[in-house]
Amino acid sequence: MKQPTINIKNKRATFDYELLDTYTAGIVLTGTEIKSIRLGKASLVDTFCYFANGELWVKNMHIAEYFYGSYNNHAARRDRKLLLTKKELDKLQRTSRDPGFTIVPVRLFINDKGLAKVVVALAKGKKQYDKRQSIKEKDDKRDMARMFKR
Repeated sequence: MKQPTINIKNKRATFDYELLDTYTAGIVLTGTEIKSIRLGKASLVDTFCYFANGELWVKNMHIAEYFYGSYNNHAARRDRKLLLTKKELDKLQRTSRDPGFTIVPVRLFINDKGLAKVVVALAKGKKQYDKRQSIKEKDDKRDMARMFKR
């Protein structure tokens, strides 16, 4: 039986930030957390990544408590470690130190092997006029799609 595809996106990240470079990272989870993700009970709203002791961590990721979990259920908003290669970690740490740059999770998915992965992006914050431009482009695309459907 094929499992349904899990693809949880952080739509706010593409609106608030200009995504410069993306990386696919593994994530360290407990047993009940992966079960909740497989049910699609996770959210990337207001999440961000930070470095601690040379390791990349994701903060504020919400993974709902597993319904059938007992006393060993997980905390919904705990910090979770991300797994990247040393080379990728060094590059991200160097560039994220610059002012205006941050690391944001963009997408959470389960790969073909059944492992949870997070796509993180090196991002630069948009100004208010950049956001207005994004809204205008989105509206134009929607109008063009409407025109071609007729």
